[in-house]
Amino acid sequence: MLLELSNATKIYQQRNGRTKQAVVALQDFNLKIAHQPAKIIAIAGESGSGKTTLANLILGFVQPTSGQVIYQGVQVSKISKKDQGVAEETEDISIANSKQMRDYRRNVQAIFQDPFGVYNPFYRIQHVFDLVIKNFGLSDNSDQARQLVESTLNAVGLRGHDVLRKYPHQLSGGQRQRIMMARAYLVRPKLIVADEPVSMIDASLRASILDVMLRLKEEAGISFLYITHDLSTAYQIGDQIYILYQGSVAEKGKVTKVIERPHHPYVKLLVDSVPLPDPAIRWKGEIDLPAEEEMRGSATSGCRFYPRCPVRIDRCLENQPDLYDVSDDHQAACYQI
Repeated sequence: MLLELSNATKIYQQRNGRTKQAVVALQDFNLKIAHQPAKIIAIAGESGSGKTTLANLILGFVQPTSGQVIYQGVQVSKISKKDQGVAEETEDISIANSKQMRDYRRNVQAIFQDPFGVYNPFYRIQHVFDLVIKNFGLSDNSDQARQLVESTLNAVGLRGHDVLRKYPHQLSGGQRQRIMMARAYLVRPKLIVADEPVSMIDASLRASILDVMLRLKEEAGISFLYITHDLSTAYQIGDQIYILYQGSVAEKGKVTKVIERPHHPYVKLLVDSVPLPDPAIRWKGEIDLPAEEEMRGSATSGCRFYPRCPVRIDRCLENQPDLYDVSDDHQAACYQI
């Protein structure tokens, strides 16, 4: 197994006046990504659903409150201090050493949402690649480095003489996003975490960026964790999909099954909220929403969709529903399926 998340949970403490309030950003998330075949796994949900928290856990930017992030059988995370005062930070003998972490950093790369804010405006684009080559020792001489950079740029549809001598502000948003993809691909990783990679570029350029992701999957065998709020692009390129609601998985499975035949009430609402491309059909998308966070203060609370659910029952308030099998490779967390 390439990467595995086992019951990964992240709880933040937010100060509300003089008191602290727990907010469950991600709860008991499980995910397995195999070495082969390469897949694009979409993580979808509205803002605040826990998508970016998941990305940060995988990339090591934050540590889980409980659970594990395991790379090729080696745990790469530590249990964070629990703000409830239950336990101090604990060490585990399976925690990766520095060599293993370096290997992890090389093989699990990231593409971020903002193609404008990730570059240092004082350096030319060449510096982005020089830094990666130096840090990971990817070449023995300048000629080899030049050939490596050129082949990497070609893979994302760019040429070195067009972009390397330019500063970030001299490139379009689409070019900057391609440079970010090339920077990630330069080290030939096994997994790329793409956090909303097309949300801040023009719609006309999104297809080209998604096409690059598909080609890297098919031709280079790179898996993607594609984080998005856009179900249409998830449906277009995804193999599997996890739909999050307030930190927990509402539904998961093969992307065509989940989006074409949703079973969780929230996922049905999410799919129905996508307007049909037909001017003759009026979109009735106005929804009266209750307070978003009222069920999110405890990991032991019931179903968080309860305040909005049209088929809720008393049992929903007792515990968060488990994921029940709907069909082969399709599960939903609802007592009413």
